[in-house]
Amino acid sequence: MRGWQRKDGRKGIRNIIAVAYLVECAHHVSRQIAAGFPDRDVHVIGFPGCYPNSYAERMMIELCTHPNVGAVLLVSLGCESFNRRGLAQAIAESGRPVETLVIQQTGGTARTIAEGRQWLGETWPLLDAEEPVAMATDELIVGTICGGSDGTSGLTANPAMGRAFDLLIGEGSACIFEEAGELIGCESLMAERSARPELAAEILAVMDKTVRYYATLGYASISPGNAEGGLTTIEEKSMGAYAKSGASEIVGLLKPGDRPTTGGLYFLDVVPDGDVRFGFPNISDNAEIAELIACGAHLVLFSTGRGSVVGSAIAPVIKVCANPETYRHLADDMDVDSGRILEGRGDLDQVGREIRDLVVAVGDGAETRSEALGHREFILTYKSFEPIGPSCLPAA
Repeated sequence: MRGWQRKDGRKGIRNIIAVAYLVECAHHVSRQIAAGFPDRDVHVIGFPGCYPNSYAERMMIELCTHPNVGAVLLVSLGCESFNRRGLAQAIAESGRPVETLVIQQTGGTARTIAEGRQWLGETWPLLDAEEPVAMATDELIVGTICGGSDGTSGLTANPAMGRAFDLLIGEGSACIFEEAGELIGCESLMAERSARPELAAEILAVMDKTVRYYATLGYASISPGNAEGGLTTIEEKSMGAYAKSGASEIVGLLKPGDRPTTGGLYFLDVVPDGDVRFGFPNISDNAEIAELIACGAHLVLFSTGRGSVVGSAIAPVIKVCANPETYRHLADDMDVDSGRILEGRGDLDQVGREIRDLVVAVGDGAETRSEALGHREFILTYKSFEPIGPSCLPAA
């Protein structure tokens, strides 16, 4: 594979420019700045809230200094609470070009768009001049998520992605699975796979928190679309979602913004800590993808039975379609036809190997379907987390 070397020692598989808005009032201006470069990798991300939130600030720091990001333009209205100077400083210290535009100071919408496009035009030649370097599989971080699930997801796509995870972990990659709300009922299985007793205790505590959180909200992480697709209970959905973690030992527990410290399998906790204050833990699949990326994921495996079409800003998304009928209907949006397992046209090992090989190909520059179609969805909301403890990570 080839990558781009970053000052902190990490390597990216892409070299994009991020345009980051720091409040919803700056979102339109940011989109218009990026729209001036339809043929370049300019990705819009941002935090819509006007009130401070330490989770959102940490997420934005990790996303703006992600190894796939080569430069960042910050767009502020001017009166929001976001610490734009602190974010700009963190980006500058990471060795990336960064500029901040404040709409109230620049002169409004049109002038800010013009200045933003000028800065991007001046910055692209700097990124184009950077030479890629060799990158090994053991430098990859890969995330996984399922969305638009149906009764086939846990039979084909999720276990096939689990096989791919096992192959990648065997080559030294770090792999991250999450969705605690869709793992209810699998607590003891995850505890048994934990590398250390203290890690097992941490995972069980996360799952206890998750059950309390969803019980307080009054519903579980299962949708009408899941039911229409043949899933009947959260436990049934959980077993399918759990399959995408593979069979490797769980070596660590992360929260959004924490990075794997070694290769191996990590569980990402996305359910807020403390009292229920912010509503549903993840209001869409893209919120979970953003959290995986904030943990350093270079790319994300996304299984779907019903047929999700989303991609993501910053990191490529590989779509693994679980249902053969869905694949035939939405083939332009799907990267892997794992539903062929149900029709006897392949098995889990074959599809798992195909997914692993596609991960490496995408790491070497191949476009995913969502990239080719221009999908760069992004969402970030309010949450609150306590720091992880030393028992959550492998010993140095």
